[in-house]
Amino acid sequence: MTPDEFRHAGHELIELIARYREDVSASSVRTRAAPGDLLAELPATAPDKPEGSDAIIADVEQMIMPRMTHWQHPGFYAYFPANADLSSVLGDLLSSGLGQLGLNWQASPPLTELEDRMCDWLRQMLGLSDSWSGVIQDTASGATLVALLCARERASDHGQTRDGLRSQPEMMIYSSIQAHSSVDKAALLAGFGRDQVRSCAVLSDFSVDVDDMRKQIQADVAAGRKPCAIVGCTGTTATTAMDDIAGLAALAAEFGCWLHVDGAMAGSAMILPEMRHLWNGVEKADSVVFNPHKWLGAVFDCSVYLIRDPQHLVRVMSTNPSYLQTAADGEVKNYRDWGIPLGRRFRAMKLWWLIRSEGVEGLQARLRRDLENAQWLASQIEAEPDWQLLAPVSLQTLCVLHTPANAELDALNTHTQAWCEAINASGDAMLTPAMLGDRWMVRVSIGALDTTRSDVEALWRQMRDVVVAG
Repeated sequence: MTPDEFRHAGHELIELIARYREDVSASSVRTRAAPGDLLAELPATAPDKPEGSDAIIADVEQMIMPRMTHWQHPGFYAYFPANADLSSVLGDLLSSGLGQLGLNWQASPPLTELEDRMCDWLRQMLGLSDSWSGVIQDTASGATLVALLCARERASDHGQTRDGLRSQPEMMIYSSIQAHSSVDKAALLAGFGRDQVRSCAVLSDFSVDVDDMRKQIQADVAAGRKPCAIVGCTGTTATTAMDDIAGLAALAAEFGCWLHVDGAMAGSAMILPEMRHLWNGVEKADSVVFNPHKWLGAVFDCSVYLIRDPQHLVRVMSTNPSYLQTAADGEVKNYRDWGIPLGRRFRAMKLWWLIRSEGVEGLQARLRRDLENAQWLASQIEAEPDWQLLAPVSLQTLCVLHTPANAELDALNTHTQAWCEAINASGDAMLTPAMLGDRWMVRVSIGALDTTRSDVEALWRQMRDVVVAG
């Protein structure tokens, strides 16, 4: 594609995206496609001759977009907010168009230095001290893997430089039963067995029971095992429960554990000073992850990993082949030594565009809007005798249950999944059914870019209507 052809296609593509965002509220939130629908229309083999951009864009409109689930729809309350603010979209486009690849500082000085500064902007926005440094990873899953690798090496006095883990005592990881599945996955990928991951009990608000974790750690120590890492949650996936980070930090200090704080979605709330009490004690953690590509508004993928002592990270991840060495190495950060991949995208560009275009105050205002809408919906639910909230509404996620009179557990579970599916099938909104203990509930995650109070009011009317109709 020549620059002129790119210019033509780019104009058309920007117009398509703009129209999509203008009109997305008219679409069914959840896809109406059946498995294999798109595969049936796609040619089985690649074209031999070039095809023009007009034909490709037409196929995007006719084949791709009608089959999408619309995460940017104001009626999207499923999973978590995955906002893609259009300012960040422009940053992502520029990142791709400039074609920079960050192998080291010299390979692209702006890539490295903009990432350095964006991580520091975010550190300040979150209210963290200047003892923290940051790096942009792909996802929280990848960042958690990096954290557990750092924890493993610190606990083994960098056994990777000798015989690995062969001469080490059995090392253990501790987290809540409500922790994200990525913790288990990261532990397995980092070389820990399933039996080396302890899932600790939770309290009535679904935060981790620090006393239960202490008992499990003490039992492991008595059995000759070595506590290695604790993963605390600032906003668990199912309920956005807030673990007692200060209590976990004290436990980590007592037993020499690495403390990693998973704030993937809820971390964005910490740009609001009034919400920072939810992670009191975070300054004593070793590492924190949060995803600007969720509630904050950056385009996926953009996960920020913050660490108090980057030498623990660099020593584990560093590679220094001759072909990557430069005269500037002693003066600069080489982010290849801050994560698993050698090369890296210019992800900081989409943060730069987002933060400059919206301003910190603009981002804060949107998050406060979502928090207020969540509290409004919570107040409506609490006022209805047949509706209840199963967990505290710490942020913007509500765990909702409708309980018909005298319903047994099996019937209640069937009823819950049925009314959730009725809403999702309508196309007007999309919610997520999830298990909490032995019963199904419905998660309402408020936070799409364009979701207003009137959208939340419409959802509440629909929730009441479907249970009556059902």
